[in-house]
Parts: sequence; structure tokens; C-alpha cells
Amino acid sequence: MNAKKLRTPGTIDRPLHHDPMNQAPMTPTRIEQTARTSDAMASHQNRTLEMQLMPEALARAQMQQRLYEAEHERRASRLIAARKLQRRAERASLRARRALALAVMQ
Repeated sequence: MNAKKLRTPGTIDRPLHHDPMNQAPMTPTRIEQTARTSDAMASHQNRTLEMQLMPEALARAQMQQRLYEAEHERRASRLIAARKLQRRAERASLRARRALALAVMQ
């Protein structure tokens, strides 16, 4: 049983040797290291790309908001102008009726 214990590699909780100098170095294999590095680089590049695109997305959202507000203002100004023209037309119509009525009565 003791020999079997010695053949099994140590774990973090139960190291093979308690002396830090005698412990096996915990270096990852070349494949694991490459996979980790490439994943980390891809994640970092993706994060960097997202960070670079954030101001662009914010600017796009602000531009859409400004366009919406400008369109709203244009609609409001058109409505005000249309009401003003309608009132002017109604006054002109009333003046024409009065002029017609005066012409008919004389």
C-alpha cells in the first residue's frame, strides 16, 4: 500500500513531497500552454475589439436619438405652420363672406 502511494503523483491537496524543493514543477504541457495562450489571446482581442467599438455604438445610438428628436421637431413645426395657415385661410374666408354679403345687400 505504501509503494502504491509513492507511485501516484501528488495533488495540490496532497503533494507527493511536503518539501517545496522536492515537488515536481507544475508546468503545463506545450499543447495546453498553446491552447491557453490562443484562447486568452482570442478573448483579449475580442474584448479589445468590443472596447474599441463601444464609443462607435454609443455615438450611433446618440445619433439615432438626435435624428428622432429632429424629426419630432420638424413634425411639430409643420403642424404649427399648418394650423397658422388654416387660421389665415379661415379669416380670408370670413372676409370674403362679409364682402359678398355687403355686395348682395347693396
